[in-house]
Amino acid sequence: MAKKKRPDADIGLIGLAVMGQNLVLNMADHGYRVAVFNRTTSKTDAFVARCRAEEPSAERVLPARTLTDFVRRITRPRKIVILVQAGRGVDQVIDQLLPRLDRGDVVIDGGNSEWTDTMRRETALTARKIHFVGSGVSGGEEGARFGPSLMPGGSREAWKLIKPIWMAMAAKVDRKTGRPIEGAEPGKPVRGGVACTAHIGPDGAGHYVKMVHNGIEYGDMQLICESYLLMKQLLGMKPDEMSKVFGHWNRGDLDSFLIEITADILQQRDPAHPRKYLVDSILDTAGQKGTGKWTSISALDLGVPAPSIAEAVFARCMSAMKEQRVAAGKVLKARRARFSGSRDDLILSIRDALYCSKICSYAQGFNLMAQAQKEYGWKLNFGQIAMIWRGGCIIRAGFLQKITEAYDHDRKLPNLLMDPFFRNKIARGQARWRKVVSLAAEVGVPCPQFMSALAYYDSYRSPVLPANLLQAQRDYFGAHTYERVDQPRGRFFHVDWPDPKRPQIRMK
Repeated sequence: MAKKKRPDADIGLIGLAVMGQNLVLNMADHGYRVAVFNRTTSKTDAFVARCRAEEPSAERVLPARTLTDFVRRITRPRKIVILVQAGRGVDQVIDQLLPRLDRGDVVIDGGNSEWTDTMRRETALTARKIHFVGSGVSGGEEGARFGPSLMPGGSREAWKLIKPIWMAMAAKVDRKTGRPIEGAEPGKPVRGGVACTAHIGPDGAGHYVKMVHNGIEYGDMQLICESYLLMKQLLGMKPDEMSKVFGHWNRGDLDSFLIEITADILQQRDPAHPRKYLVDSILDTAGQKGTGKWTSISALDLGVPAPSIAEAVFARCMSAMKEQRVAAGKVLKARRARFSGSRDDLILSIRDALYCSKICSYAQGFNLMAQAQKEYGWKLNFGQIAMIWRGGCIIRAGFLQKITEAYDHDRKLPNLLMDPFFRNKIARGQARWRKVVSLAAEVGVPCPQFMSALAYYDSYRSPVLPANLLQAQRDYFGAHTYERVDQPRGRFFHVDWPDPKRPQIRMK
């Protein structure tokens, strides 16, 4: 009788697409032995062969050809990461795993699953005494390989079991400056560094925070695109000229990964036509995978104004209507005034508009998370969340250090716009921001993100909005009642509207 093989893996991962492969190599670099399994065994074989040819840590990558062998290779309590297509694919893998697991094992969903699915799965697995973690992973392929931002939700017991691996894998930032620390020796702690991960909260909290991260990411990208469009259409700037502008911005307040890669993108030549810039050869129709839409839907469900994030989603939807836009452009005209002012002044104004709009977009995202924690019984640490986003993730930026400082100064901060640092930044940039929005409207350049962010700012700072008339309309046609300025909040009234001269007021 053959001797039973002893478990030899510290953790396992199912799903060897690019993100899965890179996370495996990240863990292996940090000294962890990783069992790997993919439904298509040829993909497993190809990955392991590449590892042995190219990776120093290849001996820590342990392939399994069957799910049963995969599970047996992992030391108990087992820690198993699932990186497959969100939705039904995750459920199918969990169903296949469950008969092979034991009490106390940990299943981690590292994909972009909807937080409500994560809550359902966590409840179901907890009933079977198995831990379930929904962990947001941000940073793309490079982040997964060399240090992502990790946002795990689930029980504290589960977090204790996966914490050493998550802390090792995560990106590291300087404790004081928040800047990413590059080139750390794999497996060794970084002196003074902070890992970009922490326990976010119970059940679906990790995936919810990752979803909001992606919604904010939609907003950041759209703001950059509107800045590009203004420079292109109003100033006639070439891509390489705009690249220099974005590169300059990246050395100041707008220092971020997305600004950095935009500068790189705009100077890239088209491989098929070397005299052209690649950006000019790319069709203007944008894709999306759903997390921005989920963020907007959640904001509507919770009654939280998040127009900047929603506008970024709608901008992608509008971009997809390419044929209609081309046809409409031939018949729908706007009075296109020519810009005749200072080029340098307009570039400076666009920069300020981008920064001020960015503040509003992040304020909306953090307010959404604040309302979600009330709705779902979570206790989120917003300064810590901003810290987790300072390295590894797509929205990593120096800007996030200021958000951490804002919440460290006031944990009950009602809105980022009320923080002294951000309040002063908008005060200094507001005039140029308004100039850009008004100019865009005048000349017919679509800038929905700049415009919606400014409308959010003006609405938030307005003690009086026209909702009094709106409530009167609702009471008139639907008897929906209204509150009065001369009565305590919470007391509702209705008027018998058909007689405008002698309306009868009744308390509801």
